Amino acid sequence: MELWDAYDENWQPTGETLVRGEPIPDGSYHIVAEVLVRHVDGDFLLLRRDLNKPAYAGYYEAGTGGSALKGETPEQAALRELYEESGIKADKLTPLYRVCDKKTHGLYAGFLCVTDAPKDSIVLQEGETIAYKWLSAKEFVAFSRSDDAIPTLAARQNEYLKEI
Repeated sequence: MELWDAYDENWQPTGETLVRGEPIPDGSYHIVAEVLVRHVDGDFLLLRRDLNKPAYAGYYEAGTGGSALKGETPEQAALRELYEESGIKADKLTPLYRVCDKKTHGLYAGFLCVTDAPKDSIVLQEGETIAYKWLSAKEFVAFSRSDDAIPTLAARQNEYLKEI
């Protein structure tokens, strides 16, 4: 059973606990940490979602991500998800965005990881990711604006994309 801390829409803890898979009450939210991965050479990491994922199965997504477990900060969750889904260890992440999505009851905390890890050292997480590829900055921007990108994730990363 996966437990999450509950927050209000202003990212303030409510003291309640949420259980993954159970309905989230109106006015309650959980944190989802997302990490966009850029190699020091400027390329971006895309990971292909497992074919059995309930949403966007088989899609490539920009980076890693998942829900913060009970007691985790957004950055701790981001570092954990980054390692679990890609095998990349990072010491520092750069905050990119914070978005409240009332429809999904999600508080999305986005980070950037710049890594010098060898590109062929990516370790996929069974049940989560099945493939990966690196795209140049130009290819990444084009991908993010295409129908192949997960629209909600691309929208959250949009401000950063303007800087590329």
